[in-house]
Amino acid sequence: MTPVAMLRQAPIVRSGIFSSLTGSCRGCATSVSTVALNKDKQESRVLLGMSEQGLQQLALGFGQEKYRGKQLHHLLYKMKVKEVQDFSQLPLMFRNELQEAGWIVGRSPVYKEVTAADGTVKLLIKLEDNRMVETVGIPNEDEKGSVRLTACISSQVGCPLRCSFCATGKGGFSRNLKRHEIVEQVLAVEEILKRRVTNVVFMGMGEPMLNLNEVLEAHRCLNKDIQIGQRMITISTVGVPNTIRKLAAHKLQSTLAVSLHAPNQELREKIVPSAKAYPLEALMRDCKHYFLETNRRVSFEYTLLAGVNDREEHAIELAALLHRWGPGYHVNLIPFNPVEGSEYKRPSKKSILAFSTALESHKITVSVRITRGLDANAACGQLRNEFQKSPLLENYEDQPPELEMAVAL
Repeated sequence: MTPVAMLRQAPIVRSGIFSSLTGSCRGCATSVSTVALNKDKQESRVLLGMSEQGLQQLALGFGQEKYRGKQLHHLLYKMKVKEVQDFSQLPLMFRNELQEAGWIVGRSPVYKEVTAADGTVKLLIKLEDNRMVETVGIPNEDEKGSVRLTACISSQVGCPLRCSFCATGKGGFSRNLKRHEIVEQVLAVEEILKRRVTNVVFMGMGEPMLNLNEVLEAHRCLNKDIQIGQRMITISTVGVPNTIRKLAAHKLQSTLAVSLHAPNQELREKIVPSAKAYPLEALMRDCKHYFLETNRRVSFEYTLLAGVNDREEHAIELAALLHRWGPGYHVNLIPFNPVEGSEYKRPSKKSILAFSTALESHKITVSVRITRGLDANAACGQLRNEFQKSPLLENYEDQPPELEMAVAL
């Protein structure tokens, strides 16, 4: 039997731990190009996230010429106008009709902005229900002077999976983000840093696979409307049963990044509690399926925790695991970002180098992520936890707590 045939006959993993979290993901294989007009009443009145075709249909529905939809598209994604009344290129009557019908742009204010010494910017965005979401802008200049700007964006307010080392999980989970609330993070980064975002990684707050419908629609918008190449977009997951195959069915040319963090099931369950519902063998089988379906390399994120998963024998075991499942894999080592109250420690540079060298000696492609923005509470969820355990009170802005920042040396 061929490997592909074996994958087709592989059993579907099911577990109750995710049943209450994935309700919105069960129809994930539907087309992501459906415009907002056929969504629920509230979301159908948000302009941000709609395609040019959808905006043209909206304009026609108001008795306007079709080209008004193209103007709307330009105002939303190029001009980044935040209020309908400021659509100065549109007739006043059309603007009034949009507002009377309850249409809004769907942009939220930046509640807090913190800049690290290395230029990394973390934004805390205040949503319409007063909840907070983080996004990070990471500028990087190469040897030729070309600047790449990566937006690390969130897919949920908080996260229900509670990985043991993650600051986001410690802050609790509130809800999934809507399509426009994902897209607006990229626009906010562009506005603050005054340059175009070139790369997007779904590695902020939340588990993207638990909000797959909205993530896929945001992905379409980022690619088609904001014009960020699919290969410049990475979707990260710690692993949710059945969702990697659903993502593969869309045959995106984006990178799948799987948060592995351990070379075996026993250790992984200690670091990632939700791994109990998704055996490592099943996860690797689904990753191989993704590679075969999309021809896109899978990247494995591996957070190095001192004395826990950073020994050379762990690296050798990890290499054996990846080789067993074939080619098309890459390991991204992430030295632990210190989190207040965490039992974990950051490994030494010597340990990081030894782990990386062990992987390379076993013919595994590996990179070590350069930690950015340590003085800006850059670990995912830290800034949000400084400001919020529950929705903001209306008068909370009057007396915001002071944010302590370390000085980068």
